Amino acid sequence: MSRRTRFFLSFSILIFVAGILVRPAEARFTPTPCKNPYTQQQEIQLGLKAMAQVYQQQPILPDSDPVSRYVQALGMKLVQYAPGYRWPFQFHVVNSADINAFALPGGSIFINLGTVQAATDEAQLAGVMAHEISHVVQRHSTCNQAREQMPSILAGLGGALADIFLPGAAGAIAQQGISSVAGLTFLRMSRDDEKQADLMGTDILYDAGYDPRALPQFFETIQAKYGSGGAQLLSDHPNPGNRIGYVDQEIATLPPKTNEIKDSPQFQAMHADALKMHADTAEEIKAGKWKSKQPPLPAEASAAVAADKSTAAPQTSSTTAPQAGTLASTVNWRPSSAMNTFTHSLYSVRYPQNWSMSGSTQSSVTIAPPGGTGTDANGQTATAYGVIIDHVQGQGDLQQQTDALAQSIQQSNPGMSEATDATGITVNHRQGRSIEFLSTSPLSTSSNTVYERDWMVTVQRPDGSLSYLVFIAPEKDFNSLRPTFKKILNSFTVR
Repeated sequence: MSRRTRFFLSFSILIFVAGILVRPAEARFTPTPCKNPYTQQQEIQLGLKAMAQVYQQQPILPDSDPVSRYVQALGMKLVQYAPGYRWPFQFHVVNSADINAFALPGGSIFINLGTVQAATDEAQLAGVMAHEISHVVQRHSTCNQAREQMPSILAGLGGALADIFLPGAAGAIAQQGISSVAGLTFLRMSRDDEKQADLMGTDILYDAGYDPRALPQFFETIQAKYGSGGAQLLSDHPNPGNRIGYVDQEIATLPPKTNEIKDSPQFQAMHADALKMHADTAEEIKAGKWKSKQPPLPAEASAAVAADKSTAAPQTSSTTAPQAGTLASTVNWRPSSAMNTFTHSLYSVRYPQNWSMSGSTQSSVTIAPPGGTGTDANGQTATAYGVIIDHVQGQGDLQQQTDALAQSIQQSNPGMSEATDATGITVNHRQGRSIEFLSTSPLSTSSNTVYERDWMVTVQRPDGSLSYLVFIAPEKDFNSLRPTFKKILNSFTVR
């Protein structure tokens, strides 16, 4: 047994013993439960199937890696103090240079190596992990899905709109929050969700013996160093405002403690090793060389995927497009004059009869000509021709929500630029905003770059939220398709 192995084994044993001997206190912050249509077991299965997608698209360090083992041990120490339902937590490290972390429904938490490298002491890393644990405990992903009725936000125009479906549950769930995970979207956390995770995370840190001020300090340090848009963590975890202030107020309700943990020799030893490691950039992750070294998918996630495949019923709906194949260099996009009508729970829309619709009355919808969707050169699901229709519950007025949506789409698509300014538009007597982007089409190859135009129209809903449509086509064909896109837009009726 190597010296390093003995070190991490001893650290794990100490944390396990501490979890047995110290009885966890209940968190002081008590959120209001939402009306969640998912059972805990459904949520766990949903998260396991989402994990399979993460393993397909992101480089994961093996569980035997010393950094992974440290993160796992620290995570299991913290969950001893998490209130409520005993979720089957597990912790993994993504070999990504982005400073970020995310939690899947049901308890699977992923910490980027960039986050481990950016933390300066154990309390800061524990703060990020306690924050993610709190998202799981409060069931924010599935609560938001129930509240919004459908997934939100694109994670890749010209790339993909990836939804995670749970058969037998209430529609699709997607968390935009982790837009940095290529092709995989989840429901973006609201600022209120972030504040709730901060407050519960504060209590978890306090009960585990850590300095709870380390949680907001890490976010503030990252923002000071990189700016509000310079780290993916800040995009996926929007600042509720005055984090330090309301965390200090929460700490003031707790009995004073001395000798709060800020750091440990174990963290510094692990951190020194982590800083020597190469964390993959976004470009390297996209290139996919890491796939040959990817560790196997955890057994429970493999079982969840296998069970899903064995029980899935064949698609019989005439409104659902067949599974997309590889995108062809040429697409027969010419629309028919005859139109079909699709009625969603939130709107109705008409589209060319010879185009296909994929999605459901509760999820995002893609309408495309034959061959307009498929897989790109990197094996990612993509849309080269067509329109994607979705819904987002944001904060602010029409312009503020549109600006935030446009910014999020651009962050998810490096190289995308605005081709026009945002302007006002009226869609069936409702206020909206219109903006066009230029980006690289998924029809591009290593020897030929194809550029596309993406026209986004947002429409204000009665409750203040947005429905939005994104019309997509290569630049050379966009103006020919614009009359059809306008015809679809003019038929769009909010329900």
